[in-house]
Amino acid sequence: VSRTSPNLAFVPACLPPDPVEVEELQRFVSNSKRLFVMTGAGISTESGIPDYRSEGVGLYARTDRRPVQHAEFVRSARARQRYWARNFVGWPQFSSHQPNTAHLVLREWETLGKLHWLVTQNVDALHSKAGSQRMTELHGCTHRVFCLACGDQILRSELQKHFEALNPTWKAEAFGVAPDGDVFLTDEQVRNFQVPVCSKCGGTLKPDVTFFGDTVSREKVNFVHQRLAESDSMLVAGSSMQVYSGYRFALAAREKQLPIAIINIGPTRLDHFASLKLNSRCGELLPLIV
Repeated sequence: VSRTSPNLAFVPACLPPDPVEVEELQRFVSNSKRLFVMTGAGISTESGIPDYRSEGVGLYARTDRRPVQHAEFVRSARARQRYWARNFVGWPQFSSHQPNTAHLVLREWETLGKLHWLVTQNVDALHSKAGSQRMTELHGCTHRVFCLACGDQILRSELQKHFEALNPTWKAEAFGVAPDGDVFLTDEQVRNFQVPVCSKCGGTLKPDVTFFGDTVSREKVNFVHQRLAESDSMLVAGSSMQVYSGYRFALAAREKQLPIAIINIGPTRLDHFASLKLNSRCGELLPLIV
């Protein structure tokens, strides 16, 4: 696996991996034949994408900003205008982020037959860019957009061209980047931004992601439960598992008495029942495991 230089601007401070803990994780992975891996925002922070909850460096620690709520996006044209304006400005940078060493290691484990299935809570497409295939994007992906009325799908990169055509003279200076690809803009900056509608039916366009307050489809949840049922252990990488949509699979793993290992800087919701917890950077620790 080729190493990439980590971007640590949004990574909380932590000690180097403890050799004893590395041995324990090595034993855990070696004993696993069908490893089920769940990743969260903490695996992408080393690619320069901030997360929400990390102490000191996460969005919640740095600002009073909160992510868009599903009901507000669907109900309010103003909320959609604000969301898309911020997303339009942030998209060139967000879409250019590349997988880091941790993503590449997990892809390698899949190639070697060690990793049975990967579930990511992230919407940044970095696992896809790394080449992972045995994978479910639990909360969707910002690189796809669909129409709430007719279901027609387009690539987010295509939508960027529609934004540019509708807003040829609109410009805005960003005030910092947020976890899901948008940036900080003032209401004044957003006011004259034009939002395109579905070219097929004139309906409302929405990124193919599960916003806060929305739920993951029952079909997708059942599919992931099936992959977990085929697995013999669970590894959580870069997630505090505070969101129930991901946490439910850890509860299912505990019920099946599967061993669970966690790599995450800071506490998680699973700490009291995990077999192993390592307070380390994913990109620093995972390459040490063979």
